[in-house]
Amino acid sequence: MHEPELTTRVLLRSRPVGMPELSNFEIEQTSIPQPGPGKVLVRTIYLSLDPYMRGRISSNELYETPVALGAPILGGTVGQVLESRSDRLAPGDLVLGMGGWQSHFVAEAGQLTVLDASRAPISTALGVLGVPGFTGFAGLREIGRPQPGETVVVAAASGAVGTVVGRAARAAGARVVGIAGGSEKVAYLSSFGFDAAIDHRSPTFAADLAAAVPDGIDVYFENVGGAVWEAVMPRLNPFARIPVSGLVAHYNEDASPGGTDRLGQFMRTLQMKRWSIRGFVQSDFVDTQWAAFQREVAGWIADGTFDYREDIVAGLQNAPQAFIGLLSGRNFGKLLVRVSPDPTLDTSCQLGYCNK
Repeated sequence: MHEPELTTRVLLRSRPVGMPELSNFEIEQTSIPQPGPGKVLVRTIYLSLDPYMRGRISSNELYETPVALGAPILGGTVGQVLESRSDRLAPGDLVLGMGGWQSHFVAEAGQLTVLDASRAPISTALGVLGVPGFTGFAGLREIGRPQPGETVVVAAASGAVGTVVGRAARAAGARVVGIAGGSEKVAYLSSFGFDAAIDHRSPTFAADLAAAVPDGIDVYFENVGGAVWEAVMPRLNPFARIPVSGLVAHYNEDASPGGTDRLGQFMRTLQMKRWSIRGFVQSDFVDTQWAAFQREVAGWIADGTFDYREDIVAGLQNAPQAFIGLLSGRNFGKLLVRVSPDPTLDTSCQLGYCNK
C-alpha cells in the first residue's frame, strides 16, 4: 500500500480529572521517523484500548511510570514492518509490540514478536490470545484454582479477560456465572456457554445474582469493584478465592471516596470466612502459565469451542472517544482501533466489521 509522508500521533495534552475528556488529548501529524541500526519502522494496523491506560495518564505512580505530557499515549499494537535495519525482521513481517497511539513507530527489532496469521486472526494477539486473555487465564489458574462443581463468578464477563476466564473455568468443570452491563451482553454470555448471566445495570441485580448462585460463590474474578463487588461479597463462600485483576469502577476517582470507613468490617469478614484475595498483574505468571495459555486458548479457537468478540473502531483519530466509551462500558468485546488496513483480511472488510 502507498504510505503517507506523515505519521499521526495521539498525545497526552493534560491529565484528566475524573472521567477523561477529549480536551485531554491532542492529535498531531509529524514526519515519519526513520529506523536506526537494529531497528525497524512499523505501520500500525491495530491499537489495543484497555482500562489500565487510565492509570497511566494520571500522575499517580501505581506500578508503572505515567505517560509524560506531550508524549504519545502508550498501548499494545499489531503492525507490519515497512523498513528494517535488523537481520531479525524483514519488510512485510507482522509484529506485536507497544507502538502506542500512533500510525507509525520505530522499535528495536528484539522488542517485537512476529505473528503467524495462519494460526489465528492477528487482532487476537491484542485480545484473547494476548495480554487481556492471558490475564484471565493466569489469574484464574494461579489464584482462583477452580475445582469441578464449584461456582465461578466473573465480572465484565463479555470482554477479552472475562470470556477467557469463563472458558477456562468451564474447562475445569466449574459452574460459571457472568456479570455484564446490558441485555445484549447478557444474551451473548448465555449463548456463549455461561451457566447464568446477570445484568449489573438491572435494578434487581443483587437479587438476580443471589438467585443465580444458590450455593454461594467459590471463586470471584474481580475486574470491576464498586456496586458489583458490594453485591458479590455477601455471596462469597468460606475459603473463596478472589483474583483481583482490575477495578474499573474506581479508575476515575481522584480522591478517596467519602462516607463511613468500612475497612474494619471488611477485614473481620475476610478473616472469619478465610477468603484468599490477591491482586496481580499478568507479568507475575508469564514463566508458569504463558506456554499453557497459548497452547490451550489457540486450541479452543481452532476447534471452534471458544467464541470471542472484538469491538473495532476505524481511525486513530477516534481513539480518544473510544477510550472514554470504554471507561463507561460502551464497548462490547475487546476494544481495538483499526489504524490502517489489515492485509490478512479481504479488502471488503477494511471499513466494516469483519472480525468477530
